[in-house]
Amino acid sequence: MQIVPERYRIPDKLVLNKVIKTEAMESNAKLIEALLEKVSDYGVTSFELVKLKALDKTSDAVSSLIPHLVVFIVIAAFMLFINLGIAFWLGDILGKTYFGFLVIAGFYGTIGVVLHFFMHQWLKKVIWNYIIKIVLK
Repeated sequence: MQIVPERYRIPDKLVLNKVIKTEAMESNAKLIEALLEKVSDYGVTSFELVKLKALDKTSDAVSSLIPHLVVFIVIAAFMLFINLGIAFWLGDILGKTYFGFLVIAGFYGTIGVVLHFFMHQWLKKVIWNYIIKIVLK
């Protein structure tokens, strides 16, 4: 062991302060590193939560629309065949088959115009509120 002359020796107080500051800096670095890790974990967890909530809302909306779609398809098929029957029946009454189809087409054309001009906003509001109710459920 080599003995250092007194004038070149670092006072013990300075060495102790340097050791304390180094330990404090290392402690702060560890705290900041732990904090950054927790923030990162929080961000990942929040993102996963948002994905799961979106999946829940989407699956809820789709699952509630599918039964309505099936009922709509059944009713549409019923309406198709009943309208074909009425068109053929009216065609027999009017003497030409295509007259029956023209009468049915005119009837639905009139209904379409009435719905478009008088009930468009009401139908839009009803459908919009239904979708919002499903999504915010």
